Amino acid sequence: MKFDIVTIFPRMVQAGLAEGVVSRGIEQRLLDVAVHDLREFTTDRHRSVDDTPYGGGPGMVMKVEPLVKAVEFVRSTRGAGTVVLLSPQGRRFTQDEAVRLRGCGHVVLVCGRYEGMDDRVAALVDAEELSIGDYVLSGGEFAALVVLDAVSRLVPGVVGDAQSVEQESFAGGVLDYPHFTRPLEYRGLKVPDVLVSGHHAEVRRWRKRAALDRTLQRRPELLEHATLDEESQALLDELRRER
Repeated sequence: MKFDIVTIFPRMVQAGLAEGVVSRGIEQRLLDVAVHDLREFTTDRHRSVDDTPYGGGPGMVMKVEPLVKAVEFVRSTRGAGTVVLLSPQGRRFTQDEAVRLRGCGHVVLVCGRYEGMDDRVAALVDAEELSIGDYVLSGGEFAALVVLDAVSRLVPGVVGDAQSVEQESFAGGVLDYPHFTRPLEYRGLKVPDVLVSGHHAEVRRWRKRAALDRTLQRRPELLEHATLDEESQALLDELRRER
């Protein structure tokens, strides 16, 4: 899986790539990640990437020329990829979006700053916009790392335990079930008896029910589009009757 990240703060991104599963994926050559300094694509001696907005108003706007040139450079040297502008105005990034991007094979992540990018960028480089949530960050670098991490986890071999990825939150459209480890009891709170019973079928059923219960309590809107098997649907109906 190939990623290119365009940013005015390459060291910020590189620091985020230096640890964890993404770092291991890069070391194992399962991930090919290149970071590009947007200032390298400017033409003035000040290496300016922003300017005042037409029509007035506060803040600065990222200039169209260096952004387009950066993407064109990536395409000419690294290949054509799906270009994603990280923007609070974009479509919300979800696990389904991560799966979709994994299927693209090559993703170019462009990090916004200031008041945003010149609106012509998206059309000129045929890009889509994604947002990691309904809030504003100082820039798209953290958002790019979030997207890269979520997509990278889906690449076989990046996460050591493939089963762990398959059973994570949002797999199948529901949250993950509760997890416990030693000690068996801590400050009056005990691990559920079923998890230490040794009955694998009961453990499996408990986890499935607990995941549905947690989703129903915390993110009920997810269940509208969740993919549920017959047993899961029966458990969900049971939980709703109990309420």
